[in-house]
Amino acid sequence: MTSPQDSLVTPPALPEAAEPAPVANLELKARLLMLFMLLLVCGSVLFVMYARGAFERTQKLVLIADDSEGVVIGMDLTFSGFPIGRVRRIELAEDGKARILVDVAAKDAHWLRTSSVFTLVRGIVGSTNIRAYTGLLGDPVLPDGAERTVLQGDASAEIPKVVSAAKDLIDNLNRLTGSSGAVGTTLANLQTLTGRLNGPGGALTVLLGGEPEAKKLLATLDRTNALLGRLDGLVVKADTQVFGEKGVMPETRAAVVQLNAMLGEARTSLKKVDAILIDAQAVSSNAKEATDDLGALRGEVEASLRKVEGLVNEINRKWPFARDTEIKLP
Repeated sequence: MTSPQDSLVTPPALPEAAEPAPVANLELKARLLMLFMLLLVCGSVLFVMYARGAFERTQKLVLIADDSEGVVIGMDLTFSGFPIGRVRRIELAEDGKARILVDVAAKDAHWLRTSSVFTLVRGIVGSTNIRAYTGLLGDPVLPDGAERTVLQGDASAEIPKVVSAAKDLIDNLNRLTGSSGAVGTTLANLQTLTGRLNGPGGALTVLLGGEPEAKKLLATLDRTNALLGRLDGLVVKADTQVFGEKGVMPETRAAVVQLNAMLGEARTSLKKVDAILIDAQAVSSNAKEATDDLGALRGEVEASLRKVEGLVNEINRKWPFARDTEIKLP
C-alpha cells in the first residue's frame, strides 16, 4: 500500500507504443546529414584536386640545386609570371645536392625548351620562387624527365656585403666631414673667403690675394681714369685742329678744289696736244709718201747713170786713144 506522498512524486507512466517514432526520425535525419557532409567533403576534395591539376596529364622535370632551402612541396614553377608546374617531391641525391621533382602540365610543356634556364631566387621579404626563362622558342621541346641545374640567387646573402659597404661609406663620410677632413677644410676656407668678400677690398682682395694688391689695383685704375680724361682733352683739341673752321681738313679741301681746277686746265692742254699730235701724224704720213717718191726717183737716176756709164765704156772701147776718159757728172 502506497502513501499519498509517493503518489505525488512518482510521475505517471507513458504508453510504450508512442516512443519509437520520434527516435527513428532523429536517426534518419542524422544519417542524411552525415551523408550530405560526406558528399560535401568529397566534392570539396575533388574540386581542390581538379583545381590543383591532379587530373591533368603532366610530364616530369628534375631540377638540381645546391640546397633546397625555402622550397616546399606544392610550390609553383612559373614562366612569365604564370604557373606551369608544381613541386611534387624533394629528395637528396648521392652527391649531396637537392633534387627537386616538378610536375609540368602537358598543355604548358611547350614553353620549356632545351635552352631554357631555371632560377631559384630567395627574396629578403617573401617566399622562394622557381622561375623558368626561355629565350629561343624555336629550340626543341624539353623532353620528359629532363634534368636541369638551377641558378640560385639569395638576396639575403648580399645583406652582409651591403652592411659592410654602408659602414665603409659612413666612415668615409665621417673622415670627410671631420675638422681635418676635406669637407671641413673646404668649409673653413669658404668661411675665410666669405670674410674677405665682406671686407673693405671685397672681391678684389680675394682675386688678388691681399688688401695691398687691391689698393695698388685701385690706384692704377685711378691713374688710368685720369689718363683717359687727358686723352679726351687731346681728342677734342685734335678734332678742333683737324675738323675745325681753320683746321687741316678745310684747307685740304680747298687745296683739293684748286688741284681739280689745275687738272681741268691740264686736261684742256692735253686735248690741244692731242690735236697737235694728230697734225704731226698727218705731216709724218706725208713725209713718208715723199720719202717713197724720192726712193723711186733715186732708182731712176741710178738707172740713168748705169746707162751713161755703159755708154762711156762703149765709147772707150770704140775710141781707145783718148787720154782723159773720166766723165764728170754735174
